[in-house]
Amino acid sequence: MDSGAISTFFSTYVSPVLDVLLLAFLIYKTYQIFVKTQAVPLIKGILILVGIYALSFFLKLPTVSWLMGIIAPGLLIGLAIVFQPELRKIFMRLGQGKLFKADSQPKASQIEATVTACEILSQMRRGALLVFSRNVGLKEMGDRGIKLDAILSTSLLVSIFAHDNPLHDGAVIVQGGRVASAACFLPLSDQQDIKKSFGSRHRAALGITEESDAVVIVVSEETGAISLAYDSKLYYGLTGEQIRTRLARLLENGAIDEQEEGKPYEG
Repeated sequence: MDSGAISTFFSTYVSPVLDVLLLAFLIYKTYQIFVKTQAVPLIKGILILVGIYALSFFLKLPTVSWLMGIIAPGLLIGLAIVFQPELRKIFMRLGQGKLFKADSQPKASQIEATVTACEILSQMRRGALLVFSRNVGLKEMGDRGIKLDAILSTSLLVSIFAHDNPLHDGAVIVQGGRVASAACFLPLSDQQDIKKSFGSRHRAALGITEESDAVVIVVSEETGAISLAYDSKLYYGLTGEQIRTRLARLLENGAIDEQEEGKPYEG
């Protein structure tokens, strides 16, 4: 095969495939960043406006098309302002080479450090609330707390919850294997069938899992029971080994088999 045939084969078959794969990869990585910053609702709103404009164009609706034509320039400027933090993060990750690296997955040592801290706090009868962010970002809630950006360790979690310091009241948010923020206040659940003896920690754990896909560990101050909340359900009084297994599967695989999951707590 001569050089001309190779060049023709590459431009005809290989180049288009590489072009599509690279574009799909960039769109996917950009989407991952937007999801973690809670920009997806804004993107959905933009797509709705684009759909309205396309519909008005094909149906030949002059008034709607004229109005959308006036709004479009201002909308582009507004998008640049609204998405400024996200765009800045994308370009920073691109410059640092992080855009092409896989997101850090929770390590066994981090899960072990978390469960060990919860077991210590359980024995001390100290309440704790730890939120593990998954796909849906919790940046807004983290910004309202105290930013730490610290390495997750048993000693850090015990020091936060085992003493009556300013960080004790509220939740710790863990993202990307690091303690992002502490003293964060979460929305309370509106479920009516929650046991009345449950306090604000358990209600907050359910509340955040109703609004996001976060996984939450709760240590009861009254009983020392350790619970796990996810998918709007609370699994009460789990052992340390159960927490380790479920937390690893939820954070790394995203789901647990129904047969292994068991029944959620019913008040």
